[in-house]
Amino acid sequence: MVPELVRTWVAGWATSRHTPRPAERPWGLFVEVGLPDQVARHVLPDAHELAVREAASSVTVPHTWLKVPMDPAEVGRWLPEGWVVDKGESGHLMATDLRTTAPRAPEGYTASLDTRDAVTYLQVRDVEGELAAWGQMAVLGRATVIDRVTTESAHRRRGLGAFVMRALADHAVAEGVTLGVLGATDDGRALYETLDWKVYAPLAACIYRP
Repeated sequence: MVPELVRTWVAGWATSRHTPRPAERPWGLFVEVGLPDQVARHVLPDAHELAVREAASSVTVPHTWLKVPMDPAEVGRWLPEGWVVDKGESGHLMATDLRTTAPRAPEGYTASLDTRDAVTYLQVRDVEGELAAWGQMAVLGRATVIDRVTTESAHRRRGLGAFVMRALADHAVAEGVTLGVLGATDDGRALYETLDWKVYAPLAACIYRP
């Protein structure tokens, strides 16, 4: 199940971030990202030593990432010189069976949905029209990948993150989607678990910094 979820996550992440489609490699998937701090990323659906070593050894460009669905400390033992495990960028692969909950925005906030280029964006604004929270998702058939769920620091602890997640899920269900997938930070994991999302694997983030 984990390899399948990883492939769904990578495909949705690429759509959400408007990168080229993931390309197949012998060890997994490769995505051209094109950012200064993340030129590209290799993602391994199957976490095992040979795949990690082959993917890492193929890299010659600094700031290329490697994402692996296993404990970061374990992956670190297999990495050649020049690679580091970035614990701050590591996270958790999560998924859930989506359901409708008909959420309402917290008092004093309004929400808007907009779909552009296969990505649905949800924005939440306060009474003055300032952006308070947001998130987005890419639908892939019966699955959706939720991405970039964020609440501005001045608006935290008011239920906005949970509202964004539920509102995106409701929209996905209305589109015929049944499965939700995402990559979560530690803080995100704590929220998503309260919404019945389940962790299926850690997501180690390794970066080539020679």
